[in-house]
Amino acid sequence: MNIAVVVGSTGGIGRALLEALEAQGTFDEVIGLSRRTIPNVDVVDEATISAAAYTVASRGTPRLIVDATGVLADGTAVPEKTIRAIEPETMARLFATNSIGPVLLMKHFLPLLPRQGRALFATISAKVGSIGDNRLGGWYSYRASKAALNQLVRTAAIELSRTHPEAICVAVHPGTVATPLSSPFAKNRLNVLAPADAALDLLAGFARLGPQHSGGFFDRHGAPLPY
Repeated sequence: MNIAVVVGSTGGIGRALLEALEAQGTFDEVIGLSRRTIPNVDVVDEATISAAAYTVASRGTPRLIVDATGVLADGTAVPEKTIRAIEPETMARLFATNSIGPVLLMKHFLPLLPRQGRALFATISAKVGSIGDNRLGGWYSYRASKAALNQLVRTAAIELSRTHPEAICVAVHPGTVATPLSSPFAKNRLNVLAPADAALDLLAGFARLGPQHSGGFFDRHGAPLPY
């Protein structure tokens, strides 16, 4: 069976991706994973990731895996406007979720991709993680954690190409989407996307990517973004 997997499937973008994939009917099965599913996945708990990967492998071959996890702010922290606001504990929490968690997903899920034929692993990154595009400053922890994620994707893609030459591993910016993660910071922004629209754009963008794009950073339409 050809399987699609969405990690973070109970979040705004993840749920929309899950629903869009189910509606398209391209895959034999679409599996949603999150802290609320069975099996559950908590990206800061490697044991849950390993167990979920084992379950997915027992059900078929994943040809599409999307990591839609991430955190911008939590109950005790918001994006820093100045370097004076940096707190190491907050920064460590964001790196654990936005950088270390996704690379642990790569560690356990990339080996499940088929060694022949097209397959894609995509992780949701953010344009504010681009070093080349950073012109406003601020948001130190979130920017740095997403920049680290982009580097981890690039590194994993190089290794993946040695054993899975047709596989694709990319970081993707979904745009500003009306989700609980971004809504508090998007009140004055134009072109805020509904999750369902962002999901359809992402899936169409994925279809435009080939093995030559592996390791890259793209917008939701499949256009390259600077690291």
